[in-house]
Order: sequence, then C-alpha cells, then structure tokens
Amino acid sequence: MTPSDNRAEGEAVSTASPRDYFDLMKPRVMTLVVFTAFAGLIAAPVDADPFLAVMSILCLAVGAGAAGALNMAYDADIDATMQRTRKRPIPRGVVSVANAYGFGVVAAILSVLLMALASNYLAAGLLAFSIFFYAVIYTMILKRSTPQNIVIGGAAGAFPPMIGWVAVTGEISLDAVILFMIIFLWTPPHSWALALYKSGDYAAANVPMMPVAKGAKSTRLQILLYSIVLVVFAGAPVLTGLGGAVYGATSLGGGALFLLLAWRIFRSRAGEAGSAEEGALYAVRAGDKAARDLFAYSIGYLTVLFAALIIEHAFGAYVAIPGVG
Repeated sequence: MTPSDNRAEGEAVSTASPRDYFDLMKPRVMTLVVFTAFAGLIAAPVDADPFLAVMSILCLAVGAGAAGALNMAYDADIDATMQRTRKRPIPRGVVSVANAYGFGVVAAILSVLLMALASNYLAAGLLAFSIFFYAVIYTMILKRSTPQNIVIGGAAGAFPPMIGWVAVTGEISLDAVILFMIIFLWTPPHSWALALYKSGDYAAANVPMMPVAKGAKSTRLQILLYSIVLVVFAGAPVLTGLGGAVYGATSLGGGALFLLLAWRIFRSRAGEAGSAEEGALYAVRAGDKAARDLFAYSIGYLTVLFAALIIEHAFGAYVAIPGVG
C-alpha cells in the first residue's frame, strides 16, 4: 500500500468538477513544459507540418499533465501536510486517490499513443520515458529517499524541448541534448531556492530536500555553484549556431542577473529563519527574501531564454555572431 493510499482508502469524496481534474495536471508546470517543447520544435532545422506540430505539442501537454496527476496521487499525504499544497484537489477531498491514478494512467497512455501517430516512435518513447521518470523514479523513489531527488529527478522536466525537437526531426542531435541540459542544470537552483524559504513545509512532511537534509548553508553554496555552471552552459547554443545574436544577448544579460541573485542567496541567511507562516507560494520571512527573489526570477529567466530561440527561428530574427558557431 502506498503512503497516499493510507489517507484516502474509504474516504468519501465529493463530485469533482472539470477544473479539479485540470488542477490535477499541474497547469503552471504544464505551461512551462509546453513552452519549452514548442521552442525545441521551432528551433529544429526542419519545416514541420503545422497540424502534426500542434498535435505533438498537445500530446506533450497531456503527458505532462498525466505525470502531474500521478505525482499528486502518490504524494497525497505530503500535499495534505504542506501548507502550500493543502488546497490541491486530493487534500481538499474533491478527487480520490484512485480516480487521480486512473485519470493519470489513461491520460499518459493516450498522450503516448497519439504522439506515436502524430510524429514518430522515438518522440513517443521519450514522452513515455519522461512520464515514467517523473511519476516513478522521482516521485516514488527519489523524492522521499535522497536530498539529490531534484537533481536526478530534474531530468523529467528537461525532456520537453528534446521531445519537441525529435517530434519534427525524428532524431536526437547535439542541439537537442543542449536544450535538455539547460533545463537540467536550471532545476536545482530553481527548486532549492523554493526549498530554502519553504524548508519548514518539507521538514514537516519528512521530505529530504537539500535544506532539510544538508542545511541552509550548504544549500546556498550549491545554488551558487549550479548557477555558475548553468549560466556558462546556457551559452552553448551560440557555439553550435543554434542561437544567434538575440539569444546570445539574452543569455548574457539574463545570466548576469541570475548570478547576482544567486550570489545574494549565498551571502544571505536564507533558510535559517524557517519557512513563512502563510501558505502562499511567495510568502516569505524577511531573511528569506533572497531565495524568493531567485525562485521567481528563475522562471522568467528560463522563459526568456527559450523565447529568444522562438523569436530567432520563427520570426526570422536570427543573426549569426561573426566568428562563432
């Protein structure tokens, strides 16, 4: 019996609305997944059939939502404990764990089968693996067992641009791997910044996030180190020719601010004062403001970085940097 089954077995659940099932799919996360996948699809060096491209992005969205639903089903006990997740559909009692599992499994199967029909088997295989990785490897194995959960598990969220690329090219190239690695390296500083100012939540739920397992000071140092590697690696698309002048300027300027905020966290006492009393995502104590600022900025940083690729490849704004690529 899973931890979440202990809570929900025999529990009466009211009739859920379509919005409740939509919320199961983690729409905020799904939005970022769709956007980065679209960037990978657009940046690929082929002319994709518009209808098949749209269908591929739809499959990615549904697949990401399926993984989110399976995550919420298994983590129902954690979500009920943590302040920032108590209002999710299962803790509120509007969706049962069994129904969440059923919804997630059906959505996952449909998304993979449709991806195979709309694009190619490699893209469908990658989508299936990404759902499995998030729902099983990260959620069921890593999350509750190791402070490296988000480092290894971050691979699941890094697949979308690669899948978007493969959906229209049928192959995995160096540029596709680079897009994967950018998100993979972005995930630890982004997630640990949140964990710093919500460490009390994670401690209460017995989730060994880095601040809980290794302490705030160690986490602040690792955020800085990962941020340095991320910002340097984010320049790789310029070297391969995938990114032009617009991307290069965005990467340089956005990366400089990312490092500044990471340095502010390193010099702060973020995470040592405990988490905020309020349940709101951005509610913080004064000492944790540096962590909140990086968390909020990191979302915009990744969005703008991938938006630069879309602008260059979809709107003819690509200008090669002389002597590079």
